[in-house]
Amino acid sequence: MFDFKIQAKCSNTSARIASFSTPHGNLQTPQFMPVGTLGTVKGITSTQLNATNAQMILANTFHLHIQPGENIVRELGGLHGFMNWDKPILTDSGGYQVFSLAKINTIDDQGVSFKNPRDGRNIQLTPEKAIAIQMDLGADVIMAFDQCPPYPAHYSDVEEACRRTHNWLERSISAHIKPDQALFGIVQGGCFPDLREQSARTVASFKLPGIAIGGVSVGEPRNEIHKIVRQVAPLLPETVPRYLMGIGTIREMAIAVANGIDLFDCVLPTRLGRHGTALVRDERWNLKNACFRNDYQPLDITCNCEACTNHSRAYLHHLIRSGELLGLTLLSLHNLSHLIRFSRAMTSAIQDGCFSEDFAPWQKDSIARHTW
Repeated sequence: MFDFKIQAKCSNTSARIASFSTPHGNLQTPQFMPVGTLGTVKGITSTQLNATNAQMILANTFHLHIQPGENIVRELGGLHGFMNWDKPILTDSGGYQVFSLAKINTIDDQGVSFKNPRDGRNIQLTPEKAIAIQMDLGADVIMAFDQCPPYPAHYSDVEEACRRTHNWLERSISAHIKPDQALFGIVQGGCFPDLREQSARTVASFKLPGIAIGGVSVGEPRNEIHKIVRQVAPLLPETVPRYLMGIGTIREMAIAVANGIDLFDCVLPTRLGRHGTALVRDERWNLKNACFRNDYQPLDITCNCEACTNHSRAYLHHLIRSGELLGLTLLSLHNLSHLIRFSRAMTSAIQDGCFSEDFAPWQKDSIARHTW
């Protein structure tokens, strides 16, 4: 049911093309996955999302547990029926909220106790509870509950987080009983190479259908992300998908793919769109700027998204300056299309044997120059 087949490899890097089968269709990698935390990619309908060529999306266990509750989602056909999305879905376990909501939680070996950000009530999230919620949500791929440490953090604190992550992985595996869901483990270890190696080898030993690299994009410099990817990816099995969590910039994606990573996700494209910023090549354009007021060109002539095919930069500038919701939706659609097109361009380059020339990290300017 969760067959992973490598279809092509780059001869000069570890980049690869693969297909990953799920109950709701096949996913081709490398692939960027849009984030729909609350069962929606913000401001975008499922029909619009389909038009971006998105193949798989994410939702979040913790936030859906709070609202509307996993029982309601289950009764309405799981996330696929609830949000009218018939392609693969992945749910995060809530482990990231252990990091992002650190001010309202306490952690012990049993799990994490949160103050509900909506009403202040106590929420206890354990590996068993996180898996039970995800089974009710019905995603194709679910994540083991983990402890994501912040950056910077003391060695002893990251070591403790790794110990808990590995213990919680065992408990997540024991709690998971749905064969139509693939459970992925998560590698932690912060920026400490020995802890990263230990965590990678421990998680790989469980022979799961996929493995993620977590604990990046938590405040560390970009070069630290690159170091972690270069160290950890070769330690993971080649026969399963490798997922780098929280990454959504083209340079980091290209470097990761060159090191054998298959999947990515990030809130960045829609967050930027909601703030009036468009991704164009390797740049960020603030559409509020006056230079776009009389610019009648498409946003990006190489892009086939709704924003670029139907509207001018001047119109998008007008919408953003006027605070019109349509502008935020159009820029979000464009930004998602941009990263998904970039994923497909890397796939084509691997297939054509030119990935190392067009996208490899040592070619500093090639990513910006490449037409995709």
